[in-house]
Amino acid sequence: MTVRSAMCWRYCYMPALRALSGRRNHQFQVQRGLHSNIIEALKAATGTENISTATVVREQHRKDESYHSCKPPDAVVWPQNVEQVSRMARICFENDVPIIPFDPGADASLCGMAATSASGTNAVRYGTMRENVINLEVVLADGRIVHTAGKERRFRKTSAGYNLTNLFVGSEGTLGIITKTTLRLYGIPEAMVSAVCSFPTVQAAIDCTVQILQCCIPIARIEFLDDMMVDACNRYSNLSYAIASTLFLEFHGTERSVEEQVQATEEIVKANSGSDFAWAKDQETRNKLWQARHSAWYAARAMHPGCEGYSTDVCVPLSKLPEIIVTTKEDLVRSKLTGPIVGHVGDGNFHCLMIMDPQNEDEMMRIKEFTYRLARRALAMHGTCTGEHGIGLGKRQLLAEEIGAVGMKVMREIKAALDPKNIMNPGKVV
Repeated sequence: MTVRSAMCWRYCYMPALRALSGRRNHQFQVQRGLHSNIIEALKAATGTENISTATVVREQHRKDESYHSCKPPDAVVWPQNVEQVSRMARICFENDVPIIPFDPGADASLCGMAATSASGTNAVRYGTMRENVINLEVVLADGRIVHTAGKERRFRKTSAGYNLTNLFVGSEGTLGIITKTTLRLYGIPEAMVSAVCSFPTVQAAIDCTVQILQCCIPIARIEFLDDMMVDACNRYSNLSYAIASTLFLEFHGTERSVEEQVQATEEIVKANSGSDFAWAKDQETRNKLWQARHSAWYAARAMHPGCEGYSTDVCVPLSKLPEIIVTTKEDLVRSKLTGPIVGHVGDGNFHCLMIMDPQNEDEMMRIKEFTYRLARRALAMHGTCTGEHGIGLGKRQLLAEEIGAVGMKVMREIKAALDPKNIMNPGKVV
């Protein structure tokens, strides 16, 4: 297939899709520039005010938080409704123009979160996007619109047909463009209390996490930060927590149930030599605490100004979590790498936020080798090479190791059926 260029567009209700003049998959040779007839067709489809080929806009959409290099898109489009998305997809399909998604990280849209099967600090109690998406409106590569559970359907359960919804959740823009999500909702708890406690060792903090969950305490959030990450967050967010292996916790429920959860958790913390709780009870203090946690990526990068960040994650069964985190910390020291660890440990998921100098080839090699060891360590423990970040470009080989040759063949057959011209985020996942 000859690909002329790539198209990027941004939605008011879903992530941007960017039009790259070169793919991150270097196996393809891509011609420079979209033909003027295609640009005019896109303007007709969405309105002149909703498409830009300006250099400053194209440059804005050429880079995300990853370390992968990428050329600027040839055009960026902001569709205003699903019909415009459909018309644009049809134009791209007819002209072999790749469609590349653009979603702004932690401030992603709901549809972008569905496309990446995102999750976060509340997932231990409320689940990831995969558990909370009921229905999706998706524009396919050729412009057709599909409702994965039937148009306007929002039932609590079904056994009707194939699970198309979860096929698209986590597909990373490779199968279609998600334009609408129907989500499961939860009531706001009567009481919410957050707390912080530190531990003398990584092992003690993670053992405590596992025991809390084994005791079926319905904790809403339980986040692990190693000593290096706590130090970085203290500096970046003007906090003063003890520089030690630390858990950030949050409890939801009625006043009575929260008291019971806190009492049971405190007993487990003390049994693992944890400190007394530092409380965050009012909303302002809780917000400051969790904002510091959500800013961990930027706090880590601020440790070495001018350096870049390389974030990787894995997820393992809870019983394997203490072993893999302790081993990973030892591996970082042996490899002489700076990589604060932060994790949604209630899910068995954690991240290494690697700080690197892209000009240091030796360091880049050590980081690459470390991340592959980490992923393969997780696979050996019956876990997954990624709990949140997805496959993209960097973990395609690891995906093949995780699901096997037959699984990869089935995935490629699904991709070929839904995207026969390979225009939807080409070169990614499979």
